[in-house]
Amino acid sequence: MFPNGWPGWGLLLLRLVAGILLIHDGLSYLLGVPQWEGVILQSIAVGAGLLLLVGFWTPMAGVVVVIVELWTAVSRPDSLRSCAILASLGAALLMLGPGVRSIDARLFGRKRIDLGDH
Repeated sequence: MFPNGWPGWGLLLLRLVAGILLIHDGLSYLLGVPQWEGVILQSIAVGAGLLLLVGFWTPMAGVVVVIVELWTAVSRPDSLRSCAILASLGAALLMLGPGVRSIDARLFGRKRIDLGDH
C-alpha cells in the first residue's frame, strides 16, 4: 500500500524510527565486544534498518526485523523491551507497507486494475 497524506507521513515516521533504532542498536552492539551469533544478527538488523530508512523492500525488511528481534529477545532477555517494540514496528510495516514516500512507491507505485463492464 502506498497511502499519501497523513497516513503516508505516519508510515514514513514508523520507517524512520524503526530504521534509526535498528541501525543504532546494531552498531552499538557491533562496536562493543560482540559474540559471533550477535554479529550475524546485528549485521542483518543494520541491513534491515537501512532498507526501512529508504523504504526499499519494506515488507521483506519487516519480516527480517520480526525474526531478528524475536531471536534477539530469546538469546538476550535483558533487551526484551526494545526487541518487542522493534518486532512490533517490523510487523506493522510488513502489514501496512512503506507509504508513498519510499523507493518501493517509486518502483512499484499504485496500480489501477480496470475490469471493464462485466
